[in-house]
Amino acid sequence: MSKAPSLSLAAYRVLSWGLPKSKGGSLPPRPEGELIWLHAANKHRLRAVNDFCHRLIQSRPGLSVLMTAPPDADVETWPHSDALLINLPVENPGAARSFLDHWRPDLGLWVGGGLMPNIITRAAERGTPLILLEAENDVRVALAGKWLPDIARHTFDSFRTIHVTSEDTARQVRRLGIAGSKVALFPPLRVNPTLRSWPEDELIETNHVLAGRPVWLAAWVEATEFISVLSAHRQAMRMLPRLAMILHVADMSEVGPLRKRLEAMDLRCANWEDGDMIEDTTQVILASDPEDLGLWHRVSPVTFMGSSLEQGRGGQDPISATALGSAVIHGPYVQNHQEIFDQLDEVGAAQAVNTATELGDMVVELLAPDQAANMALAGWQMVTDGAPQVDTLIEIVQEHLDHRGVDYAGS
Repeated sequence: MSKAPSLSLAAYRVLSWGLPKSKGGSLPPRPEGELIWLHAANKHRLRAVNDFCHRLIQSRPGLSVLMTAPPDADVETWPHSDALLINLPVENPGAARSFLDHWRPDLGLWVGGGLMPNIITRAAERGTPLILLEAENDVRVALAGKWLPDIARHTFDSFRTIHVTSEDTARQVRRLGIAGSKVALFPPLRVNPTLRSWPEDELIETNHVLAGRPVWLAAWVEATEFISVLSAHRQAMRMLPRLAMILHVADMSEVGPLRKRLEAMDLRCANWEDGDMIEDTTQVILASDPEDLGLWHRVSPVTFMGSSLEQGRGGQDPISATALGSAVIHGPYVQNHQEIFDQLDEVGAAQAVNTATELGDMVVELLAPDQAANMALAGWQMVTDGAPQVDTLIEIVQEHLDHRGVDYAGS
């Protein structure tokens, strides 16, 4: 049974009625069965949240996920989400009630700050278990209610479990009057991709064809980067004459014109998509299917992540390359995945370059014995570091869902 709201919270709800409700069309229908609502406070956390959801859904078949962003976030600029991603309504009690009436979440996870008192306290009063991850002492109180006491305490106290990433934050939360038993130190969610396996016979055959040759992969290369990447490859071949490059282009329509350009440059190439044989003299292997990157990352000890050497694209996600054992090189323009690249750079799993000359030098450097292997190991450790914590969090979520006791067929 839900507790009656305090006078302070009741007054806050009355005062925040004045906020205009969010504009927009009708909401998509709620999926049948169990549904968890997962809120990401900013777009930089979405990739890690998305990976966690993959693992959770694998552990609990039939579970649906609704992801939300702050009311003022432009979700069109957020990274891809496999789950439905929508904005939360503004901090208006009527909008909060309508959101919860429609989605009826069986459990809520809130990642980060920007806590919104109306929707959080309403969900708790309905008996929805709420878990706060990567907690920050950051409550998004409507302007009219900033003078009211205890709103932050009521908001935090609506969560059954509060995970903080530092002892300082834990102290701040406890000072609000939150029971210490609710607050626990817990590392932030880490990117932890679920990778598709690759047919072993094809992997063995491809490795056999390229055996004894140094190999590097240039992935997601844009047309504006072709000259730089090909110049880097020519430069690297002066030091490594048998070097082979797998050139994966971002735009499939560029393969034909690019092949003609390679022939004009006197570079011997094979088009993987056309079934060309890779020979001992092949210098460039052309590819364009994103699915095949699962093979090429496994084959190549070094991957240059394209769409990053020239302005305009913002880089591609490097995590699959890292998880599959490839050292990563990237250009300066990686803002679409800045947090992940910063983490890889910090642990020594990636190297940044600014020019074609630097790229050619870096390819030669990393293909020296043990260089790429050491970087790949650092990257693999970073990617897998958070796996035990994810498993623990999945157990917590499963336990809350198991004890809900809801008859979904009648909900």
